[in-house]
Amino acid sequence: MERPTFSPFWHRVRAMKPRLRPHVQITRQHYRGRRWHVAHDPTSNQFYRLSPIAYDLIGLLDGARTVEEAWKISLSKFGDMAPTQNEVIELLGQLYNSNLLSADASPETEQLLTRGRERVRKRVMQQAIGLMYFKLRLFNPTPILNFIEPILRPVLNRWGFLAWLGLLIFALVQIIPEWPRLVGQFDSVTSPSNWGWMILVYILLKLWHETGHGVICHRFGGQVPEFGAMLLVLIPSPFVDASSCWSFPNKWQRVAVGAGGMMFELFAASIAALVWLASPDGSFAKQISYYVMLTSGISTVVFNANPLMRFDGYYILSDLIEVPNLMMRSNKMLQHLFQRYFYRIKQARPPSNQPGEVAILITYGVLALIYRIFLFVVITLYVLGIFFFVGLFLALWTAAMWFILPIGKFVHWLATSPQLLEYRTRAILGTLGLAAVGAALIGLVPVPDYRRVVGVVDSPLITGVFQGTDGFVSDVHVRLGQSVKKDEPILTLSSPELSAERQFVIASIADARLKLAEAFSKDDPAGAAVAQSGIAALEEQLSDIARREAALVVRAPHDGTIVGANPRDLLGAFQRTGEPVCQVADLSQRRITASVPQGDSGWLFQMSPDEYRVQARLVSRVHQVIEATGLRAIPAGQRILPHAALGHAGGGQIATMPDDRSHRVATTDLFTIYVDVDPAQLADAALGQRVYIRFTLPSRPILHQAVEMLQKAVQGKVTL
Repeated sequence: MERPTFSPFWHRVRAMKPRLRPHVQITRQHYRGRRWHVAHDPTSNQFYRLSPIAYDLIGLLDGARTVEEAWKISLSKFGDMAPTQNEVIELLGQLYNSNLLSADASPETEQLLTRGRERVRKRVMQQAIGLMYFKLRLFNPTPILNFIEPILRPVLNRWGFLAWLGLLIFALVQIIPEWPRLVGQFDSVTSPSNWGWMILVYILLKLWHETGHGVICHRFGGQVPEFGAMLLVLIPSPFVDASSCWSFPNKWQRVAVGAGGMMFELFAASIAALVWLASPDGSFAKQISYYVMLTSGISTVVFNANPLMRFDGYYILSDLIEVPNLMMRSNKMLQHLFQRYFYRIKQARPPSNQPGEVAILITYGVLALIYRIFLFVVITLYVLGIFFFVGLFLALWTAAMWFILPIGKFVHWLATSPQLLEYRTRAILGTLGLAAVGAALIGLVPVPDYRRVVGVVDSPLITGVFQGTDGFVSDVHVRLGQSVKKDEPILTLSSPELSAERQFVIASIADARLKLAEAFSKDDPAGAAVAQSGIAALEEQLSDIARREAALVVRAPHDGTIVGANPRDLLGAFQRTGEPVCQVADLSQRRITASVPQGDSGWLFQMSPDEYRVQARLVSRVHQVIEATGLRAIPAGQRILPHAALGHAGGGQIATMPDDRSHRVATTDLFTIYVDVDPAQLADAALGQRVYIRFTLPSRPILHQAVEMLQKAVQGKVTL
């Protein structure tokens, strides 16, 4: 790559005699086997990373030596590796704008005012761009950290880390078996009536989280000059400025500061998990501990640990792979590739020449760009569903800041950049052509249209077995998975109350017959008629008792196999009339059953089965594709799920009513579909096993699919 040695602007800086400002601190660090120096201004908390050659050049600038003299010395030392005049100008400009360099080009007061205005302008621009996470600085938390850090110091070491890890593993081992119960409580616990408690728990947890960052940074000698609050998607969240850890020479100390917040938060989640397990159902402690686990899990996994956002995970990853300024340099690497290979700018300089680092920058840049688009869509739809006008404003503003503003800057660069001076027309035509190709790919070129639902393995002949009368289960004749014949006993119950009632009725009949005989002996026709009527009523009551006694033996409704609940779990339990016992299914016939939300089901009734293709994959064998042989959809909406495994309590994706003990009553109307397949492909699949179903619809352009998805996502969620 060509590096022009000379610059037409050199005369503006050659006679300057700059020097690093007296209060600037220099820290030596190592990245990927190379030595670097980090310049830090404690007053403004500005940082700048210098390569060894750049640091040598800046070291020559002592306020008495001119820029040109220092540059010539650097040329004599490093030859072709020395910075060019353009690179020297860029280096001086960046240090000057970071308030790290003192220059004799203008009075000191004017320099400070200029820098201050520039910093304020950049801060305001960052706030405008990041309106979804607006920041407000409040006070200096150093006195608070000076009080807290000595208290926690005995556990801020490797032994404390091992103890924390042991607690986390212990809590996970205890809570994982309760996962179905955790999922089943989600809808009831997170109902709008509980949002106040959830927000309060979230704010307190975030205070604890930021305390972790601040305390660990303070423990290693760093300064924490700012505490503030930010609105993260309209939710208040505290923050601290622990960026002074960037100057720590030990990368593991920097990683510890970055992970400190998540470690503190996971400690709270572990304690909350144990409290949740020990607390009785319905108690306030169980509810609050659930909020702590939920908030810690979502915020830690989705936000803090995610390296594609500039939160904790991003800085941890940057230190672990030893690639500082990962996001900014990734963006510059993508810009360089575009300039070098699309616009053919030979002078374009990459942010790195190391092969391993280049691969990391390209990969991260592409993933971060995709994730930014995904995050914009998800957050916008979420806010639109709660506050329509606020969500619409945030969507338009963020789209302008994240997409329209960068496009405007790109257009300005395309029209004015001196790098394109010789072939600007070619660059503009190429850009227009690329935009046209992109628009055609999105709006005109058909791509496969997939719809996905989750179903379960089912049988066309499956019958629920229910209790016929009240009683205690005294004997269980079958076990789960056992084959039964029609009318074969499943359970036998005993009912002392029913036996006592039979004896009472028998005695009453005997007494009524005595009265009948007495009426005949006294020639009393009216008395005899009353007695006969009473005897008939009592005999009918005795027949009902006999029917209920017969129902104490629960029998199979038809030939099949015992599935669903295990009857042996009911031994000794008191069963009421109508309570479920198990199910009997004909396993020689199997199919797949699923529930489709109404908003996603229009195509089911608008297209004939010949227009789309249906494929299924068992969760236990996702590598095996099962082709459907037929499909039938029930056109009437209903809320009863075909199987509890489709609901949240069973690990499915459909929300169910919190007060429904069967976990099969959905919160919205659904359409039931039955997918027929070759029974041999489901021969070893258990009933109720989840199945991934994919419908391949006729191909349509991406733009059409995206508009339809947006309409469905907003439909029914907009609150005016």
